[in-house]
Amino acid sequence: MTEPSPAVAAAVEGELRLLDPVVRASADMLASLLHPGFREIGTSGRLWERDTIIAMLTAPDAPRPGPLTASRMRGEQLAADLVHLTFDTESKGLRSHRSSLWRLTGSGWLLYFHQATPFVDDPFAEV
Repeated sequence: MTEPSPAVAAAVEGELRLLDPVVRASADMLASLLHPGFREIGTSGRLWERDTIIAMLTAPDAPRPGPLTASRMRGEQLAADLVHLTFDTESKGLRSHRSSLWRLTGSGWLLYFHQATPFVDDPFAEV
């Protein structure tokens, strides 16, 4: 297996940080990883923007799903300033297929777009 490019490695590192419950509960840490133009289509199908997702995740009454476990993470550098990641997550029995776009900015690699699609079983998934 070949080592990922430095760009893919940076995106993977950022993505794994975003799965950390401590990071998810901190507005400052989230803001340092999310691009100003960030958008997300969540597992509910709702469209989120940067400020609304930060506010939702860091609210005192925000649901705390617990640690998210990532698997099957793959990345591809699409351009000098763009990386696409795909992976699955699991938390408390809830599983989602995920797709992220990371953009290189003057501040480093920032998450620009994310989509999560819940799934129960995926008989066609690659092992």
